[in-house]
Amino acid sequence: MSDIWWSLPLTLLIFFAMRRLALRIKRAFFNPLLISMAIIIPLLLLINMPYSRYFQGSAILNHLLQPAVVALALPLYEQMHQIRARWKSIITVCFIGSMTAMISGTAIALWMGASREIAATILPKSVTTPIAMAISGSLHGIPAISAICVLLAGILGAIFGHQLLNMCNIQSKAARGLAIGNASHALGTARCAEVDFQEGAFSSLALVICGIITSLLAPFVFPVLLRLFS
Repeated sequence: MSDIWWSLPLTLLIFFAMRRLALRIKRAFFNPLLISMAIIIPLLLLINMPYSRYFQGSAILNHLLQPAVVALALPLYEQMHQIRARWKSIITVCFIGSMTAMISGTAIALWMGASREIAATILPKSVTTPIAMAISGSLHGIPAISAICVLLAGILGAIFGHQLLNMCNIQSKAARGLAIGNASHALGTARCAEVDFQEGAFSSLALVICGIITSLLAPFVFPVLLRLFS
């Protein structure tokens, strides 16, 4: 372990430095996570270090994903007044969004000839990482690849989500927040919080509710999709 003790402090140092820089630049494409990856990956290639060894030194970050699931209860509790006031529309939007996310990615993968394992891996791409990895594992997918799919969905939503909503002339902060939280989970929510507090609140609400809906429905939706497209 002596040769990889530095991976955790290096990861944290780069991420927080990029986050600080992103707060100054304030551009959607300058995502701290994306830029951190663009720095760390070439560095590992340069020193010829396998990802498995790098992961050993920073495994604590992966262990923190499970407590993060519990922490998601906090934004849900903080937005209970919003749920009470608009619970029908919020639940409907999150249900439709969750079903669309599960069906679209999985159906396209199966239609293109993906195996059952890969299809199960792609299905939870639009929920936050710890929930997606748990769902993928329960469906016999590959949790590590699911995490990458989640990351890609989140970064794309954080960078292009607001531009797309502006092109569609969607002005409602509630609608904008729910849409991005539904499709782009924590990374999209972080971007919403930077743009507008109310958007961030609705996005965090969608993040939690969609995670719950996907967790409950994925075991039933996946077998149906397999029968339809296999």
